[in-house]
Amino acid sequence: METLCRLSYWGVKPVKRTRGRTICEPQPQPAEPTIIGFNTGMQSPTSPASSKAGHRWTVADLPDLTGRAAIVTGANSGIGFYTAQALARSGADVTLAVRDETKGDKARELMGPTPGDIHVRHLDLSDLSCVRSFANEWSRDFCGGLDLLINNAGVMAIPYRQSADGYELQLATNHLGHFALTGLLLPALVAVPHSRIINVSSGAHRMIRRINIENLTGENSYSKWGAYGQSKLANLLFTLELQRRLEAEDLTVTCSAAHPGWAATGLQSAGPTMSGSWWEARTAELANTVLAQSAETGALPTLFAATMPGLPGNSYIGPDGLGEMRGHPKPVGRSDAAQDRQQAEQLWRVSEELTSVTFPFDA
Repeated sequence: METLCRLSYWGVKPVKRTRGRTICEPQPQPAEPTIIGFNTGMQSPTSPASSKAGHRWTVADLPDLTGRAAIVTGANSGIGFYTAQALARSGADVTLAVRDETKGDKARELMGPTPGDIHVRHLDLSDLSCVRSFANEWSRDFCGGLDLLINNAGVMAIPYRQSADGYELQLATNHLGHFALTGLLLPALVAVPHSRIINVSSGAHRMIRRINIENLTGENSYSKWGAYGQSKLANLLFTLELQRRLEAEDLTVTCSAAHPGWAATGLQSAGPTMSGSWWEARTAELANTVLAQSAETGALPTLFAATMPGLPGNSYIGPDGLGEMRGHPKPVGRSDAAQDRQQAEQLWRVSEELTSVTFPFDA
């Protein structure tokens, strides 16, 4: 297995940040570092943040992110696009981690001029060798650390397909790829005080009562919606276990999750299109038009989770409307299965085996 460097080797201190690139050199960690909160110049809060009574959080509430570095997976369209755009408009230097670089370049153009730099990098989460290459190259080129990792990319309810590594494609893309990416980028996250990891899950996690470890990769039987729900439950169990391990190591990195509700993106019609079902794809498009909120509004829970000062680790943010289908962001509940620590530990061990990426935790 590929074991990441131990925590004692993570003493990388940025000494100069320039636009689009950070020049850094190894430095010992101070015995009692001055901890700065997520907002520049703000002391780290000690209690959960809450909005003023009656206030509905929007992108106008985003803090100044000048000098912050962010990676958003699946950022060329949908929720990822609007997440990345909002971060860059607030001053963050954002890497669009996308499978299709041509679409990524087009997305960068559509985002328009922004105070923060926008970079496009190739990342296919269903190919673990590609995940390693992305993490290694990003860490080499942006060596000053990573403030925000937004694990957003995903596929939904598609016909059975296998990844480049032979795993069921929804699990590979939605969970295993992000698990590996997070582990490989963890040294860059540790280098920045109060960095954050956000895993984008879904209300569909409630469809699954328990992760089926014995059929995790869908080899024995396959249901496209069951596999999707399982991958989204895996996102929340990963969040739970990663936050536990970060706290055990006394690190300031936090991991939380968010879900967009029902947002109009291409995700809903992709599965039917792959299946060759024109009428299902058309029905999904019509439902989006009538019932769904915009992808821009759907990005709000992710942005809230990524930037709200004082938000504790393992928070779960979703829309405040009926059934959490639409609305503005707020902390929401999750299923009992998503809070099962035994399952979370079991999934963690299996994920390390399947990805050959181990985190430097003693557990």
